[in-house]
Amino acid sequence: MNVRQDPQLKNIHAEIDFFDLLHSFWQQKKLIGATTVLVGVIAFGYVSFAQQVYQTSSLLRPAAINELDALNRSEVYTLPAADALLKVGAALESYENRHNYFMAHQDLFKPLEKKGETLEQSFEIFNRDAITLTRPDPSRANALNSFIKLELNYPENLNGVEILNGFIEYAINNQRDQISADLKVIINNRLSELDTKINSARSSYLLEKEGKVAYLVESDKLQRATLGDELRALRMQLKIERDGRINQLDEAISIAKSLGIKHPTTPAAMADAAQGSSSRLVRTEITSQGIPQYFMGFQALEAERAVLLKRTTDDFTDKRVSQIRKKMQLLEVNRQVEMLGKRSNEDVFLKDIEPLRAEAYRLGNLRTDMSNLGLVSVDRKAQAPLDPIKPKKGLIVALGVIMGLMLGLMIATVRCFMNHRRQMN
Repeated sequence: MNVRQDPQLKNIHAEIDFFDLLHSFWQQKKLIGATTVLVGVIAFGYVSFAQQVYQTSSLLRPAAINELDALNRSEVYTLPAADALLKVGAALESYENRHNYFMAHQDLFKPLEKKGETLEQSFEIFNRDAITLTRPDPSRANALNSFIKLELNYPENLNGVEILNGFIEYAINNQRDQISADLKVIINNRLSELDTKINSARSSYLLEKEGKVAYLVESDKLQRATLGDELRALRMQLKIERDGRINQLDEAISIAKSLGIKHPTTPAAMADAAQGSSSRLVRTEITSQGIPQYFMGFQALEAERAVLLKRTTDDFTDKRVSQIRKKMQLLEVNRQVEMLGKRSNEDVFLKDIEPLRAEAYRLGNLRTDMSNLGLVSVDRKAQAPLDPIKPKKGLIVALGVIMGLMLGLMIATVRCFMNHRRQMN
């Protein structure tokens, strides 16, 4: 026979069970309290003996424009403030820089050393978990909100403030040294390039000078040779003309002697003398033909011939000879070649190198010491924190108490149900 239970009776039993449960909790209040206190004490003990971890941070912002003005005005190395901040950020993020800083300051990291681990292994864990670098979103970054935030979580036995500030200073100095080295390399390369251009201009000038001297010397030699040939030909011509004149005189002398003409005369005078005419007559002769030389008489012709035979040179008989000798004398020394050879400072005659020299002088006097270069502005240095970030004592103890209370209630509930079940049986 099935008996249907009234739903109202179920509710009454449920209410009775709930109140029984509360009554059971009250009866087991010592158990619940003891459990709560025990777990709370365990939590308190944990936070009391757990290693405390602190956090410090530093904030970097772009440097002021005037800090980088001297470098940018050098026209050799251009570095906007935002790029300088990125370079420092890359240096802070670089594992190599972090490891180099660790190697140079191992005494600061000595507390990290644990049993069974080398100091470098401890540093690897520390570097992986303890250092956090934050940058703004590149899509939203601009000159106004650019920043780099470096956070360091460190145990209480480590001087995290000194480590973080020292590492930032190390990274900035590292970038200063890198920029200084890059600047020196760029300047030396530019100077080498300028020296190459100046040497090229000097070589070009020397080649041009040698070519000009060679051209002038060759031109003078050619002119002297040409004038010498002309002088020799002219002298030969004058000698041939003298020899021809002597031969003419020989013929005229022979004719004059055969005719008995001793003194100068004319054909008409000879005719009158042959006819016995008076010598007091003055006679004028007009003829279209020249009078033969033998009418000069052999006495005058022999005198002329004797002089021609004694002549050693015919140069004075032609003005061209003196002109040629004058030109040849002038060509003995080329004053332009002489002045080119006497130049002591060839560089003053180089063309279009004044800008190169000015640039070389400017680069040679540029200041390459970047030890005081302000790459970034340290907006906030790392400071010693007042409280550790973990463990959070209040929160852990409170959670321990709550968990202890819940554990006590669970135990009391289980015991209540077990007692109820025994009574039912």
